Amino acid sequence: MDDDAKYRALLARDARFDGVFYVGVTTTGIYCRPVCRARTPMRSRCVFFRHAAEAERAGFRACFRCRPELAPSRANATDAVSWLARAAIARIEAGALNDASLDDLARDLGASSRHVRRALQREVGVSPAELAETARLALAKQLLHDEAMTMTEIAYASGFSSVRRFNAAFRARFGRAPSSLQKRRAESHDTIALTLGYRAPLAWTALLRFLDARAMPGVERVDLTAQTYARTARIAGATGTVVARKHARRDAIVIEASASLARSLMPIASRAKRLFDLDAEPHAIGSHLARDVALKARVQRTPGLRVPGAWDGFEIAVRAVLGQQISVRAATTLAGRFARAFGARVASSRDGLDVAFPDARTVASAKPAEIRAIGVTASRAKTIASLAQAFANGRLALGGDPNDALASLESIDGVGRWTAQYVAMRALGAPDAFPHGDLGLVRALDLTPRALRDRSLAWSPWRAYAAMHLWNEGALA
Repeated sequence: MDDDAKYRALLARDARFDGVFYVGVTTTGIYCRPVCRARTPMRSRCVFFRHAAEAERAGFRACFRCRPELAPSRANATDAVSWLARAAIARIEAGALNDASLDDLARDLGASSRHVRRALQREVGVSPAELAETARLALAKQLLHDEAMTMTEIAYASGFSSVRRFNAAFRARFGRAPSSLQKRRAESHDTIALTLGYRAPLAWTALLRFLDARAMPGVERVDLTAQTYARTARIAGATGTVVARKHARRDAIVIEASASLARSLMPIASRAKRLFDLDAEPHAIGSHLARDVALKARVQRTPGLRVPGAWDGFEIAVRAVLGQQISVRAATTLAGRFARAFGARVASSRDGLDVAFPDARTVASAKPAEIRAIGVTASRAKTIASLAQAFANGRLALGGDPNDALASLESIDGVGRWTAQYVAMRALGAPDAFPHGDLGLVRALDLTPRALRDRSLAWSPWRAYAAMHLWNEGALA
């Protein structure tokens, strides 16, 4: 889009472009979302930015009316942003630079810190430090508006190392003290709520049905009546529960996290966005898939269908292996046993949610016989042990180059193409991943795997969404 096209989208307050760009108004020094309900400025007074951090670097301050921190993130999986910049942005927005250095982040991505800086500067026009500061302040601003927390609690929950640094950064960015935004008196609380925007439509019920069929006993619970998803979480040594529901009035998902997870709000928000695929652009995806006569009716029946992501990459990889050549129900039972055998206990007020899925290091230290004891074959146990070791020693990372990740997955004995493509769909967020040999997909269109693969080429780059539409119809049949 050129700037004139962006201005036309601004005039229309078109929600499809929410989070795709931001507009700075030179006469006020404020930047807004394209859906802001304030009076639209003249074209000559508008400056357009790709990222909130870019607007802030130019000296603009966030609008207090449309609240840019609530905008959905850019759907980066198929746009021009390089995989390195995309991966770096995701890690930084999840808090990677709160307690670690850029060198640490770059090492995890298999690049140098200089290369990461150059990629971010080229793609989004800001440095890693500026991006991290914008992410921290956006979270702090949301908590100030919506939560009854003390300044100290907000500072640390937002990833700042001290209250002094928080106050200084907030004043520098917004020209006022953070306390000036606080509308509620601080009080004790059991949960903290986060609001995560998305681009409508969102097929929330269909998404919950998919997760409900695969909900691990002890780890996850879906309530289709209340329309909520709940799960345990263990992040940075802290445990608790996370509950998600659709906002009653906004195009947003509300995440309620246990107060014990307060210092992990940034990774929680990042994981929730990935799990519910909140950065997708449903109009672009739906209009493309509807060109195929076999998909058109399905897309029309379930507009805004998402590809469920993964709360944790290792978790979904293990579950994919457990699900090989057995039913969804049987795989879910095995996953629940696996979590209870190796996971950490969680104190929870929600009945049945009492264990967190284990991390790779814990499983890597287990003996093959212990893995077999949950009811899997020796070959499956060996594959899971190999996966755990690959994750634990850093040989397999699902946040770097997706082609490298797929190659590493398929190099593990027992991980075939179906498993790798399924993991790519859910853990890598690869929109074009497509397990064409899947029996449900083959039956849905009554084609051979090879014919299905050939047919799917026309659905690219959204084949993962096509798979979801086919699976969804099968689940409802």
